[in-house]
Amino acid sequence: MRIRSLGVIDDAVVELSPGFTAVTGETGAGKTMVVTSLGLLLGGRADAGLVRIGAKSAVVEGRIALPDGAPAARRAEEAGAELDDGALLISRTVSAEGRSRAHLGGRSVPVGLLGELASDLVAVHGQTDQQGLLRPARQREALDRYAGEAVSGPLGEYTAVHRRLRSVTAELDELTTRARERAEEADRLRFGLEEIAAAEPRPGEDAELAAEAERLGHAEALATAATAAHGALAGNPEDLEAVDAATLVAGGHRALEAVRAHDPALARLADRLGEIAILLSDVAGELAGYADDLDADPLRLAAVEERRAALTHLVRKYGAAEGPAGAGDLAGVLAWAERSASRLAELEGDDDRIGELATERDALRARLSELAQRLTDARTEAAGRLAGAVTEELSGLAMPHARVTIDVRVSETDAPDGIEVNGRSVAYGPTGADEVELLLAPHPGAPARPIAKGASGGELSRVMLAVEVVFAGASPVPTYLFDEVDAGVGGKAAVEIGHRLARLARTAQVVVVTHLPQVAAFADRHLLVEKTHDGSVTRSGVQVLDGEDRIRELSRMLAGQEDSELARAHAEELLAAARSAAGAVD
Repeated sequence: MRIRSLGVIDDAVVELSPGFTAVTGETGAGKTMVVTSLGLLLGGRADAGLVRIGAKSAVVEGRIALPDGAPAARRAEEAGAELDDGALLISRTVSAEGRSRAHLGGRSVPVGLLGELASDLVAVHGQTDQQGLLRPARQREALDRYAGEAVSGPLGEYTAVHRRLRSVTAELDELTTRARERAEEADRLRFGLEEIAAAEPRPGEDAELAAEAERLGHAEALATAATAAHGALAGNPEDLEAVDAATLVAGGHRALEAVRAHDPALARLADRLGEIAILLSDVAGELAGYADDLDADPLRLAAVEERRAALTHLVRKYGAAEGPAGAGDLAGVLAWAERSASRLAELEGDDDRIGELATERDALRARLSELAQRLTDARTEAAGRLAGAVTEELSGLAMPHARVTIDVRVSETDAPDGIEVNGRSVAYGPTGADEVELLLAPHPGAPARPIAKGASGGELSRVMLAVEVVFAGASPVPTYLFDEVDAGVGGKAAVEIGHRLARLARTAQVVVVTHLPQVAAFADRHLLVEKTHDGSVTRSGVQVLDGEDRIRELSRMLAGQEDSELARAHAEELLAAARSAAGAVD
């Protein structure tokens, strides 16, 4: 990794090797920034406060070697990243304003993608993780992770069934608790539909009636006008001296017909007058029929007005339901009727729906009971294996008589919505019916108590480290980072911690940030985070320690004095013992 302008680190390169790498340094030198840098590369939250004072941005770059076919490599290539000779290049930039950018294999990617890759690349174990494991919920998560497919398989189905059960139950409750409101709504819709059905409106009927009412209201004037127009066109048989348009046009047409053979132009005009004569005859005939058919019946007019009033009442009541009062038309009434009929059918079908939901709810609860039973059985079996593995690790951490147990239990309930597990009605949640708790009996005869209550500070650190080592051994990721998980221990226990981590490093890359020389002595590579002062700016560098430099650092860690002969002798003894133990591991 290369780290620039992050916290107290100005510019440093952290070279991590295969095997066991220890990172040490004075308090405040920047060891935590090494952990933070790795966290940023793995999609951790960016914080503007991480940027070095005076810098515009902090940058972390990393190169991670991946085996052929690694899931992380496939996922990165799907995102458009390119591998560099089998290695994945990752960079993360955090600006002083808090903005963050990520690059993967030369391609800009969302930060979330780095988080997706993290679980396949590095497992981080720190003091925060230890404190989290004191909570029963985290202990259940840890047990599930250790159990693997035996729990994850049924748990995935259980979660889906539980989610569906909640949805069905909520809908069922809504339908039953709002029955009165739905009944009232159904009555309103039914009344409206019956009122509209009784009127039997037709599409466009309101416009037709308006036109008819206008015609009937002016029937006398319309008849007089039609009669006068007919007389002007076709003449009045009773008035022998009147000259009508049809007669005049016919006379003009006859005059032209007599001479049309002498001039084609005049013949064309004769044809046009003939057409006019025919048109005048047609219009006159229609005017005569219109006058004869015109109904001036006042009873019909009253019936039309009454029908219009009935339709207007429907329009005001239903046609403008979604608009301002008085707006809308008969089309709106018919649209309301269509929507309301659909809604009424839905409301009237609620009883059937309630029955369907109740049947589905019972089936889901039965399936949930089966899956909860499978989860309880799988967790109980895994709890025995995990407790045995942690107890075995503790025997090598200066706690030879300690015994760890994992209690998997369910809580009975009298509530009607409980599910059945092992023949009992029990409470349940989105992850099953089990409560998981890690118990410790530190010595023979001592009762097993929850680790948060039954362990001293040093014992708690060793128990948590044993749990972490067991998880690390069961996890497929290639790199493990332990951030001062050895706090609170020392002496022989510290040596055993170093030994355990060295053993883990035979099969994986292990990086440990530590303040214990007994742990650092087991490392294959020792990195020192060291800060210097130039009067105005604090800079940190990371250097590889070897030979005399490593002895001096171990001496400082042992006695706080690099040049103490006694501390140097002790440091050399630690290194020799660690090499001897490493040979035994190999």
